[in-house]
Amino acid sequence: MKKSLLRAAVPLLFAASVVRPAVAQVRPELPPTSPAQAPPVADDSLRVNLELLPDSLVSAPVPVDSVKLVWLRTPPELRDLVGDRISCFETDVPHVFNSHVLAFVRLFTERQRGYTQRVLERENLYFPLFEKYLAKYNLPTDLKYLAVVESALIPTAKSRVGATGLWQFMGPTANDLRLRRDEWVDERMNPEKATEAACKHLRYLYGVFHDWEMVLAAYNWGAGNMQKVVRRTGKKTYWEVHPHLPAETRNYVPTFTAIMYTMKYAQQHQLHSPTLKYQYAEAMDTLQLGGRAFDLTRLARACGYPDSMTLARLNPELRKPWLPQGYRPYAVQLPAAARPALAVVDRETLFDYCRPLAELPQPVLLRPVLLAGIEPFPARSLAAAGASAGGHATPPRYRRVRHTVKRGETVASVAERYEVSAAQVRRWNNLGKRSALTPRSQLVVFVPSPATQLPAGPVATSETHVLAATNIRPTLAVPVRVGTSRTKPVTSEVEDITAPTPARPAAAKQVLAATRPARPASEVATPTALPDNPASTTYTVRRGDFLEKVARTHGLTVAQLMARNKLATETLTPGQKLNLQELAAEPAAELLTATRETAAAAQEPARRASRPASRSLLPTPQVHLVQPGDTLYNISRRYQGLTVEKLRELNHLQSDEVKPGQKLIVKS
Repeated sequence: MKKSLLRAAVPLLFAASVVRPAVAQVRPELPPTSPAQAPPVADDSLRVNLELLPDSLVSAPVPVDSVKLVWLRTPPELRDLVGDRISCFETDVPHVFNSHVLAFVRLFTERQRGYTQRVLERENLYFPLFEKYLAKYNLPTDLKYLAVVESALIPTAKSRVGATGLWQFMGPTANDLRLRRDEWVDERMNPEKATEAACKHLRYLYGVFHDWEMVLAAYNWGAGNMQKVVRRTGKKTYWEVHPHLPAETRNYVPTFTAIMYTMKYAQQHQLHSPTLKYQYAEAMDTLQLGGRAFDLTRLARACGYPDSMTLARLNPELRKPWLPQGYRPYAVQLPAAARPALAVVDRETLFDYCRPLAELPQPVLLRPVLLAGIEPFPARSLAAAGASAGGHATPPRYRRVRHTVKRGETVASVAERYEVSAAQVRRWNNLGKRSALTPRSQLVVFVPSPATQLPAGPVATSETHVLAATNIRPTLAVPVRVGTSRTKPVTSEVEDITAPTPARPAAAKQVLAATRPARPASEVATPTALPDNPASTTYTVRRGDFLEKVARTHGLTVAQLMARNKLATETLTPGQKLNLQELAAEPAAELLTATRETAAAAQEPARRASRPASRSLLPTPQVHLVQPGDTLYNISRRYQGLTVEKLRELNHLQSDEVKPGQKLIVKS
């Protein structure tokens, strides 16, 4: 019974296996498109959102069926036909036919016909340029199909890993090939410069491997990686190391062979169509900018092009359609047919018309007109205008104060000292809710500026002239709350944003003291008199106290407190008694001497620590961090005067093998 069922099923299975490949060979027809059926769009591409299809195999890889499955589904007649055509190629580049190549041939001729047709539209535009430079460097002409695999002949193509241009150069490789890159220009997208750089790179790779299949794989994966595989496996041909390569590199050489076959036999596969928009090269002219600001969209309008991005597409290396004033000398490419349209005006008129909008003079703001009987709404601009008209600048409402954090201080204590909220201190200094303050760190606090007015008369005028002549900024006393029972003036160091404040000369101090008018008694900050109780003349150090806190609380300076108690350091011990009363025999000279000695003793450790450091400063050798794909030859080309032999000598290398992440000394 089982044998009879098996005999009946075998013919059915054989018939199904024959019918399915026949059905798979039916090529899909392109939908008929005509200009009448196309939706109306504007001529200017700046006003249209174009939906670009993925044209690059690198940026959008196309999935491929299983190689064995495609080989079995392909009729023998088609396999033999493709194999005979590929074997008849008269070229030095790889053209091996196998199941991997057949899978990509069917991909480009059947499933991805639209991709192949978009490449055929740009074939006549770039292939003559490729052939010119390939012949100049004595390379096989069929290497021009490598740009199709890399970028689908799109000069602005960019992969997900950052490779850019027709030949998809990475940043380090572009630097080795002297392709300039900056904010405005990327020469990897220049078709002519990038093509010449690619020819130089391919010639270098062939000098390393002497096999074009290995050259193509190294172009995709890097010369260093291919050399590692060769050393690890002991194989020297591409198809021998094929199983040891990553998936993208394994498909790279078969894709190149399939693309070369597809474009050579595009007519036999009905890939050409009258509806395709073929592009052709045209005669070009150049316009030297000479460092002037220039806008290509305005030049396109001056030439009469309906699309303002026409000239930007002819200069694909420009990252923006305009260049700023003072940029390096640059030559803009424009069609030679536009020369008569530009010959009607002189050169300066053309450059004035083509200036970018950002470089043009900005319009003057409208001045408000005061109507009789109507009071204008108060605004900051009107107040500033009135102040400038009166001759006096409006003083700033807030000033920035730098606070040095002391040991034991918190955000709340700093906020209480400057009469602001803790949330404001955190916001001004980018502090989190649970962030602790580090001693000797700097905090920025904004405090209201005191309402000071210059007194009228000759005295104020003379003081103003003295301040302007000596560039002196008076120190402002800001009332700061300490505790809850009393306030006292604390002089804060205000940071000047415009210019550094020089030290005030003694002569200027005398002039200011002689010319400054007497202040009212309410504004003068008089020190709090100490009571007669002897207990108030001494202070017992508590836990958490530090010298500056005690001095600030009692209206003294640190130098005065250390001089009155004959302290050698700023360290305090809980329970220690401090004398707050001024000594009977404390003349100004002795106090000044004690202050200088204290400051010198405090700075002596820092000076000692800096002396040996300054003596031991030696020139640091320049180090290069090895990147994936780097070789000793590539590294030596990046530094002037460096050779491979010198690189080996500096790093004591026994071989040419380098690893990613390895540090090499390139300059001693």
